[in-house]
Amino acid sequence: MWYSVALFALLSSAASAYFINIDANEEQCFFDRVISGTKIGLMFEVAEGGFLDIDVKITGPDNKIIYKGERESSGKYTFAAHMDGVYTYCFGNQMSTMTPKAVMFTIEIIEPHQQQQGAAPNQDAADNQKLEEMVRELSTALMSVKHEQEYMEVRERVHRS
Repeated sequence: MWYSVALFALLSSAASAYFINIDANEEQCFFDRVISGTKIGLMFEVAEGGFLDIDVKITGPDNKIIYKGERESSGKYTFAAHMDGVYTYCFGNQMSTMTPKAVMFTIEIIEPHQQQQGAAPNQDAADNQKLEEMVRELSTALMSVKHEQEYMEVRERVHRS
C-alpha cells in the first residue's frame, strides 16, 4: 500500500534538467504538451557568457505570451496551464553579437490530480486520497529543494570564476 502511494506520487510529477549553449543571435525553444490545470515550473540560470544575461519567453498554445523577460541572469516562474496544448519556452541570445551563453534550466510538470473512478467514496478511500495528496505535495517540495540546490551550485560556480 505505502509503496504504491509513493510510486504514484513520483509518477505524477516529471522534471527535466538541461544545460544548453546558445550562440550569438540565436534562440532555442523547448516544448511540452500538457492538459489544462497542469502546473508548470521553469527555473533557469545563465552559467557562462558575456554579461550572464538571456531573454526568456513562455507562450501558450494560443500564442499568448505567459511570461517575457529580457536580459535576465536567472529566474524562477511557475504557472498553471490555462488550456490543453503545447507550451513553448524560448531562450534568446539575439542581443549578443559575438558571445555564446551557457544556460542551465529545469522544467517541472505537475499533472493535476485525476479523480479515481469507481465505487462510492468511503472513509478509507478519503483517507487514501488525502495520504496520496500529502505524498504528492512532499514529492513536489523535495523536487523543488533539489532544483534549488542545483541552481545554487551553478551560482556558486559562476561567482567563483
